[in-house]
Amino acid sequence: MLMGTLFFSAMSVCAKVAGQRLPTMELVLGRVVVTLVMSWWVIRSLGVHPWGNDKKLLLTRGFAGFMGLSCYFYAISHLPLADATVIQFCNPMLAALFAVFALKERLRWIEVIATILSMIGVVLVAQPTFLFEQGAALDPIAVAIGFTGAVFSAVAYVVIRRLGATEHHMVVVFYFPLVTGPASLPVLALEGVVVPRGVEWLLLLGIGVAAQLGQIEITKGLRLETASRASAVTYLQIVLAYAWGMLLFGEYPNALSILGALLVVMGVFTVTRPVTP
Repeated sequence: MLMGTLFFSAMSVCAKVAGQRLPTMELVLGRVVVTLVMSWWVIRSLGVHPWGNDKKLLLTRGFAGFMGLSCYFYAISHLPLADATVIQFCNPMLAALFAVFALKERLRWIEVIATILSMIGVVLVAQPTFLFEQGAALDPIAVAIGFTGAVFSAVAYVVIRRLGATEHHMVVVFYFPLVTGPASLPVLALEGVVVPRGVEWLLLLGIGVAAQLGQIEITKGLRLETASRASAVTYLQIVLAYAWGMLLFGEYPNALSILGALLVVMGVFTVTRPVTP
């Protein structure tokens, strides 16, 4: 889960830079083309049957992933990176709640407290402008789309967890681009295609490769751990978003951001430590 989080953090940076000129669905399509090719190559190399067993649930995973990714890329392009990231990362908490009903997983009281602690930390790190006075007001439509993406991402996490009992993890990964590619084309036709220039081609490739590696690691992690504990590790991406901000965009955290980062790390450590008998 940690390795997957690192790769997805790199994907977010590439999408933020490329999204300054390229439309959202072009970023989505760029990602899934790379993912589709890499997934098919791995599946063929492993000799795994690509179509899986529970096709309805696999298609549901693909559609939820398409909606989550599309909304997230839109939010990244229309909101500050930290704000877009904190909205997206409501999804681990939502995944934990959905898993209680869908998977009959039980939340220990320490996991509930740690999740709340991490969520508070995420808010302090990102300091979204709809809660804090400093900074320009966020676009409410972009905020709503970003939160919708978080809901669909949480659904995808829970479905992946459910599929872990019946499907090879590469089949689960394969269905994401299999659904997302065709689904993105009508929207891209409405947005209009913008031909990438120079480094934008490398950014699109980086989005696809980083996302593929991240998806593989996240899928394996969700097969090995409960949805609530595994998903909580991804809170670290908000801390990474600020690290990227300092290194690449000259954005430096204040005291509240540092406090929030500590809360995130403490919460993730508490949730992911082994359960003692």
